Amino acid sequence: MSEKIPTSLLQIDPWLASLPAEIMAAIVDKCKSKTLIAGQYLHRKNDPGDALYCVLEGKIRVSNVSSGGQELILTWLAKGSWFGEISLFDGLPRTHDAIAEQDTHLLKLSNHDFHSLLNAYPSLYPHFMRLLCQRLRTTFNLLDDIGSLSLKQQLCRRLLMLADGFQTHLSPQSDSPITLNVSQDALALLLHSSRQTINKLLQELQHSGAVTLKYGQLTIKNRAQLTSLCMT
Repeated sequence: MSEKIPTSLLQIDPWLASLPAEIMAAIVDKCKSKTLIAGQYLHRKNDPGDALYCVLEGKIRVSNVSSGGQELILTWLAKGSWFGEISLFDGLPRTHDAIAEQDTHLLKLSNHDFHSLLNAYPSLYPHFMRLLCQRLRTTFNLLDDIGSLSLKQQLCRRLLMLADGFQTHLSPQSDSPITLNVSQDALALLLHSSRQTINKLLQELQHSGAVTLKYGQLTIKNRAQLTSLCMT
């Protein structure tokens, strides 16, 4: 599918919006669209890196599979998220599975066009380095969380991170309620815990007024309180 993507649609993402207009236009001109149905794999771990992607609508689940066959969720990528650049830079296979959590519409920049743009616009390199550094900082923070935070604190931290990822059009400090369409089973996989344990912790958060729960859905009602719980 090769329909053109309006530049205005891509400005939901702060990283892309930070690019000079000429470079943004060049990226849009090279991109094509790709649609996945719920449950469809975009790629599997160890597949060759074929393209850089951006989520336009829907959600991508990033995960691995343990030696025992259990899915280990790393994160979800929501509207405005760019991903896939690591394999394009180092030429090595994909590090994780990427699966459509729901029907998902993506922007696709092929490996060939990615490198053509870098050759034509060397000023793109610092922008990609900033994107890579953001991912590295997030990874280090998650490693710190595992070693230093209780499971409840890790849950609060992950909910805040997911909220920031799912609501790219809001300020990270926004007090507006944020609804996450994520199941307790998925959160349990994300934190390598059981659904029963995660349910107990979520009930505690709901009792405190930080969140409200519905089937397959969670709403952050008090971001400041959730942030405070990460520290205590």
